Amino acid sequence: MKKLNTSPISGMQELLPPAQAIFNNYKKEIAEAFHLHGFQNIETPTIDRNEVLFAKAGGDTEKQIYRVIKTDESAEDSDQSLRYDHTVPLARYIVEHESNLAFPFRVSQIGRNFRGERAQKARFREFYQCDVDVIGRGELPLSYDAEIIATLVDALKAFKLPGIKVRVNNRKFLSGVLDFLGVADYATDIMGIIDHAEKVPAEKTIQNLRELTIPEETVVKITTFINVHGSTDELKKLDFLDFNGTRIAEGFSELKFVMNELGLLGLSDIAEADMKIVRGLDYYTGTVFETSIPGYEQLGSICSGGRYDNLASNYTDQKFPGVGGSIGLTRLFAVLGEAGLLENAVSAPVDIAIMYLGDTRQPAYELADKLRASGKSVDVILFDKKLGDLMRHASRIAKSGIVVGENEVKSGNFMLKDFATGEQTPLEI
Repeated sequence: MKKLNTSPISGMQELLPPAQAIFNNYKKEIAEAFHLHGFQNIETPTIDRNEVLFAKAGGDTEKQIYRVIKTDESAEDSDQSLRYDHTVPLARYIVEHESNLAFPFRVSQIGRNFRGERAQKARFREFYQCDVDVIGRGELPLSYDAEIIATLVDALKAFKLPGIKVRVNNRKFLSGVLDFLGVADYATDIMGIIDHAEKVPAEKTIQNLRELTIPEETVVKITTFINVHGSTDELKKLDFLDFNGTRIAEGFSELKFVMNELGLLGLSDIAEADMKIVRGLDYYTGTVFETSIPGYEQLGSICSGGRYDNLASNYTDQKFPGVGGSIGLTRLFAVLGEAGLLENAVSAPVDIAIMYLGDTRQPAYELADKLRASGKSVDVILFDKKLGDLMRHASRIAKSGIVVGENEVKSGNFMLKDFATGEQTPLEI
C-alpha cells in the first residue's frame, strides 16, 4: 500500500523506459537536423529574472508563468520565475553575449519549459521544446523566415508523418487590414478572436466580433478575409482592400516573398498562405506560421513560429531582429501516440543484455566492454537465477541477449538472440 500519492503532478509527463527511449531518439534526430542546417546549440537557465520574462510575455502567457519562491528568499530570489519558452531568454542571451557572437547568429535550443496551463489532455505544464532561431544585428534578410520553416520541416521527418501542411501569414498584413477597416483600436482583441477561430464554430467567431460593437459590414469583411487561404493570388480577390496602403502593401509583399522563397526551397506543395494564422504571443511582428498534419487537423499545430523584430528592445537600444520556430516535442509525442502515428511506439531501451552462467562474470564484463566500445548499450545482469528467469528479464529490457557460459568462453563464440524474432546469429564485433 502506498504511503504517499506517487502519481506525477497534473500536466507533467512521465514515461516508462521503452517509451522514453523512443522519445529520446526523436529528440536526438531533431537535434541532428538542426545541426545539419548549421545551427549552433546553446542552453539558457531554466530560471530567469521576472523583469526579463515579463517584459514580453503579455496576455494569457503572463498568467501561466511559474514564480520561484524560496523559504529563505532574499530580495533577488523573490524576483525570479521559470522560463515559459526559449525565445525570451534567448533575447537576453544575445544582449549579454553579443560581442562574442557572429551575426546572423543561427542558434538551436532543446530543453524544458514551464507553463501553468489548465490541466487538459496533451497540454503539459512541463514540456520539451526544440527551437531554432536566426538573430541579426541591425537587420535580417527575409529569406531566413523561409529557411527556418525549411529546417523545421526537415526536423519533422524524424516522425515519418503521412504528410504536413505549413500555413503562413504576416502580422503586418493583418494589422494593415485592420487599420484600413478602421478597427486598429480593437487589434489585440480581434487577433485573439482570429487566433481561436478554428477552435470554435464559425458562428461563435462572428458573435465574438459583434461583441466588440464594430459595424456589421466590418464584421463581414473580417470574416471574409480570415477565410482566405491558398496561394497569395487568392488574396487579390479581396477587392475591398487597398493593396497600395502602406502597411497592407508591406505585409503582403513580405508574405509573397516568403511564399516564393519556400517554393525555391522545394516546399510549394506543402506551404500555403492562410489568414487565420496569427500566433498568440505578442512579440511576433511579421511572418507567422503553423504546421499541421492533413487529415489530423484536430491535433492542432505541431510546429510554429515567426519573426520578431523588437524582442530585445526592452533590454538594449541595439536592434536584434530575429525569426524562429519551435517543435513542442512533449505535446507532439503525446498527440501522435494517441493518434497511432508514432512508429515503434514500444522499444527496448538497451541494445544487448548479457547473462552469465557459473564462474564467468569476468569474461562477461570483458565482452560488455568490447560491445560498448563498438557503440552498443549493454546491461550485464548480475543476479543469480536460472537461465529461463534471466531470459525473461533480459527480454523486457533489451533488444537482444547473449549467454556467457563456460563453453562460450572456451570457444570464443557467442550467439546473439533477437528477442523480437527469436532468431540467433553468431556475434560479430
